[in-house]
Amino acid sequence: MTKRGNNINRGASNFIVATKEMPSAGLVLAVVTLGSALAATAQDPPPQRTADLRGEVANQQGEPVAGARCTLTGALLASPGISVTSNAKGQFALPGLAPGSYTLTCAAMGYRPVVQEGIEMAGEPVSVQVVLPTETVLRQTIEVRSTPSTVTQESTAPPATLTSQQLFTLPLTEQKFEAALPLVPGVVRTPDGRIGIKGEVETQGILLVDSAETVDPVTGSFTIDVPVAAIESLNVYKTPYQAQYGGFSGGLTAIETKPPSSKWDFDFYDFMPDFRGKSGHLVGVADVKPKLYLTGPLWPNKLNFAEAFTWEVIKQPVRGLAWPHNETKTQGFTSFTNFQYIVSARQLLTASVDVFPLRREFANINSLVPQPASSNYGQSGYAVGVTDRYLAASGGILTTLVKYTRFSSYAHGQGPEDMLVTPNGWGGNFFDAWARTADQEEAIESFRFPRKQWLGQHEVMLGGGFVHRSYHGDSVSRPVLLERQDGSLAERIDFTGPATPATKDTEFAAFAQDHWALNGQWALDVGLRLSGETFGARTALGPRLGLLYSPGGNGKTIFRAGVGAFHDRVPLLASSFTQNPARIVQLLDAQGAALGPPVTLRNAYLNVESGAGPLFSARDLKTTPYNLTWSLEADRDLRPNLVARVSYLSSRTFKQFVIDPELGSAANSLLLLTNSGENRYYEFESTLRFRPRERSELNISYVHSRTEGNLNSLARIFVPFEQPVIVPDVFAASPFDTPNRLIGWGTFRIPWEITASPVLDLHTGFP
Repeated sequence: MTKRGNNINRGASNFIVATKEMPSAGLVLAVVTLGSALAATAQDPPPQRTADLRGEVANQQGEPVAGARCTLTGALLASPGISVTSNAKGQFALPGLAPGSYTLTCAAMGYRPVVQEGIEMAGEPVSVQVVLPTETVLRQTIEVRSTPSTVTQESTAPPATLTSQQLFTLPLTEQKFEAALPLVPGVVRTPDGRIGIKGEVETQGILLVDSAETVDPVTGSFTIDVPVAAIESLNVYKTPYQAQYGGFSGGLTAIETKPPSSKWDFDFYDFMPDFRGKSGHLVGVADVKPKLYLTGPLWPNKLNFAEAFTWEVIKQPVRGLAWPHNETKTQGFTSFTNFQYIVSARQLLTASVDVFPLRREFANINSLVPQPASSNYGQSGYAVGVTDRYLAASGGILTTLVKYTRFSSYAHGQGPEDMLVTPNGWGGNFFDAWARTADQEEAIESFRFPRKQWLGQHEVMLGGGFVHRSYHGDSVSRPVLLERQDGSLAERIDFTGPATPATKDTEFAAFAQDHWALNGQWALDVGLRLSGETFGARTALGPRLGLLYSPGGNGKTIFRAGVGAFHDRVPLLASSFTQNPARIVQLLDAQGAALGPPVTLRNAYLNVESGAGPLFSARDLKTTPYNLTWSLEADRDLRPNLVARVSYLSSRTFKQFVIDPELGSAANSLLLLTNSGENRYYEFESTLRFRPRERSELNISYVHSRTEGNLNSLARIFVPFEQPVIVPDVFAASPFDTPNRLIGWGTFRIPWEITASPVLDLHTGFP
């Protein structure tokens, strides 16, 4: 039986329980944080009870307003606050709130936002009623005390956001957050599943889950999943001008998870399998993907719990291959567990654990790659993190985050045969097999000062942290044979013996930022980020500047501009490059005779610095890719239910890692990892957001863009599987290049409580 849960608690962050033994570094970090929490518990008086905040949103005629977005800030909540959406009756609930003073902001299309300050939670339930004035009333009002200044509420670079309800309702190709990313203008997903944000592959971006890195430590790929049922909001930043964000040259994807509720509730759905038919007959199960979300109190008013679990068995057919040998088979599960512990009225401890085993057979098949020539992929591991938030007497918030990730992965072909590369596709068995075990420890500390008045209003934040990553593994490659059109052998590629790559890297970062509201019309985001790492650039400065201007200060028209420098991180795949098996190339004539001696391509680094000659190195490049981005944007409320946006973005990335073979004599040939790569991205976007009625929404965007770059990027050659043949690098249109794209999606309520959610994606460029 299926039970739909009511409004789930929108409280604070998450807790983590490991399912395997943590290595010493991760264990020490967790123990230190938990120890400080227990010490605080011993010193503080008995904890105060949590309580629920419930409310109703109505218009001036007393009619309920559905779909209103209400955001609660204050006390120990994280800086963005927590948000809920009112239901069909205009009702909302925020359960499990710690004692303290809160501010509630509610807004809806066609209405002006309203702020209620000084909501005191003291262990007893509190009810509020919010009345939203209509747009026309506000235009005639000289002073509205409950309406906040636009520049204090708006960001100079707001993200594109998808809510949990939208993720649940929209018809995604699969119920994973990666499938929802292409709904954002400027984000594309190629047919082979690669995500590109502002022209950069996902490995050059970053994924944050509750502010902590959640990627493969070796490659940077978004292969660590989070169940959709656990997601409160999915945010995509193309221009994150806040200095607190770093470690990427592409886009930033941030997931906020649902906090546990103080009342027991559950949701169980998608438990029925999907069957597959062929020629009018059932031929088995296509997929089964049951999902469970369970939340409630383990210790009333003290410890709350939430569990999101997804198990999947999927057989995905691929066009161009004959049935039944045309399926990629995936099996695995994802478990995301949250805990929220109220230490005292001033301290909140949250933690989470993410477990993500996966096995995928025939992972890279397509019309030119049959199952026998494909590679399998598998992964396992867990991520454990703890976040402590402390509210100082001054009103500032100290946040401490520690996280440990263990990530193991492997890949191998279907058998021991040599691999064939022919003009008609691949044959034999895939040539490369590898296994890796990676560890990552992360610690971040930040302090958000209370708002200060000096030539306007300031919101200052200082912070810093470090990330240590390491991995060890093994790699074995078998011969690759290249055939001509007539079937004769043209080239043979052999590899040196098994390799055991291993490496480590430590990053540090410190930042300072200020959101400065000069008056009711102007605001600035000013920030500076200092970072460095042991393998890449030792120090790097990333200044950021964002500007917001709202003529009249009423928020009907908003202009935004910004510029920033963003420094990437060096993937462990790059720092272990010279430890890979070397390639031995033998060219052959039509009769199969050798054309000269075999050529060994030794792995080496090539550091290209402006104003200096190339420098070969067997150790590292001492550089980190960096990005320069600037943007302009204008938003206008054309009508109370119609908003228009136009924007322009320019992004250029320098010192990208590129793979390039350099053929010389038999003893003097190299396979180079250079830092000479560059990527250019230009984007013009126009968007209309229309809300014809309550609980209905339509978003339409046209994007004209251009993406150019080096085609032999590190990720394209080695992620997820190494390419059997590496040709010389060229600078050309990127695989993410979509010159013209029309993307639209919406949600519409129709009779019988049915929601229609169409999605449209028309584009030129990749297939």
